[in-house]
Formats: sequence, C-alpha cells, structure tokens
Amino acid sequence: MHNITGAPTVSAEFARADYRTTPKYYVETERVTDPVVLHLLDLCPTVFGLKKAVADLLAGRNGIALPASEGVIEPGATVRGEVIVAAGAVIAEGAFVTGPVLVCPGAVIEAGARVRDNCVIGPGCRIGFGAEVTRSLLVGGVFMKHTSFVGDSVLGLGVNIGAFVSTTGLRVTSGPVTEPATEEVCAYLDGHRIATGQTKFGAVVGDGVIIPAGTVLQPATLIGSHTVLYPKTQVGGFFPAGSQGR
Repeated sequence: MHNITGAPTVSAEFARADYRTTPKYYVETERVTDPVVLHLLDLCPTVFGLKKAVADLLAGRNGIALPASEGVIEPGATVRGEVIVAAGAVIAEGAFVTGPVLVCPGAVIEAGARVRDNCVIGPGCRIGFGAEVTRSLLVGGVFMKHTSFVGDSVLGLGVNIGAFVSTTGLRVTSGPVTEPATEEVCAYLDGHRIATGQTKFGAVVGDGVIIPAGTVLQPATLIGSHTVLYPKTQVGGFFPAGSQGR
C-alpha cells in the first residue's frame, strides 16, 4: 500500500496543462450566480483542489466572506456544528445537517436528507428524503430527490442524481480498508495517470448531466458537461463533454 505522503506525483504537469482538469471544463462559470461558489471555482486551477478549497472556506482560511445565516431552519430539523443557512435557503423539519456546511440561497434540504462535513450546497439545490451529501461542492440547481449518496465530489449546474446512485471515493485494491485512508486516488486521461493528491475522491459531474438510477460511480470519475449516460451499473473513467456513455 502506498502512503499518500510518499507517493510520486504522476503526470502533475500534464494535469495542470490539460483543460479537461479545470473547473471551467465541467461548469459554465458565467452562469454561476452565487459569489462564494464562483470564488471557489476561480480559486482552483484543477477540480482536484475544490474539496480542500471548500474545507478551507468553511474554516475561514481563504479570506472569502461567508453570507449571514438568515435562512429558515424549521422546528424539528436536526442541525449541529457550524451551519450557515443563507437568506432564502431552508432546512426542513426532519432533515439532518452536521457542519461545517454552507447552504446557499434558494437551496432546500428536505425531510429525511442528510448533509454533513464540509459541504457547500449551492443555490437552488434540492436534497430529498434518503439523500446524503458529504465533503462535496454542489454548484447550483442540483436535484437529489431520492435515496442516494454523494461524497468527496463536485456536481455542476443542473445535475440530476437518480435513485440509488452512489459515488465511491476510496481505493480498495490493495488489501484491507483502513481509516483514515492512506492510498492516493488517481484519475485517468488519455492513458495518463493523474494524481489527485487525495485519499478519497469521488466524482466530478459537469453541468446538465443526469446520472441514471442505480448507477455507481467509481473513484475519480470525470464526466464532462452535457454528457448523456445510459443506464449502467458501474461507471468510471473520463467522459468528454457532450459525449454519450454506454
């Protein structure tokens, strides 16, 4: 098993130079309305830095001003830790939210949903019953209305997550699973092995993508904007923007 601190950087120059690793390949930033989310996207040269940027944001380490918590937390919601509910956002009765979390304007975390640990839920997102989100950036207008799991991931504008969809962010190819994880997750582009610098990394899903019900996304799956995915149990690797995945 390779420890992340001692693992060699694989194709780091390739990753920095390739447009397909940048946030703008997956998200049309001109359509992002929330200034905090836009700042996060502009801050990171590659999508692999966004998870850390979210954690730094919520810890007050990157100098981005967070909105006031002026939204609605309904009676009966369970909210623990530092949770900012921006004006116009709602955490509904029966929802579970454990901070640090930022819920942006117009987002709704519905009854039975679970959001936890370093998440930014962008404007207009709807997280429904049985859906769980952790350590992720949802840029805006994301629909997770059914039982599903998204972790260590980035979802672009208007992404729709079907029922029983799950991301997976941990490599399990080298013996027993350990916590905390120690083996780096890598992405693959044109046969190049791209170091993410992280031991848990789920998926990057571009604008307008619908993930069909029952799909499991393998670690470090990269799906370009407006890709059409046909129903399939396991999905992994890189899908170019506007392509079709069978």
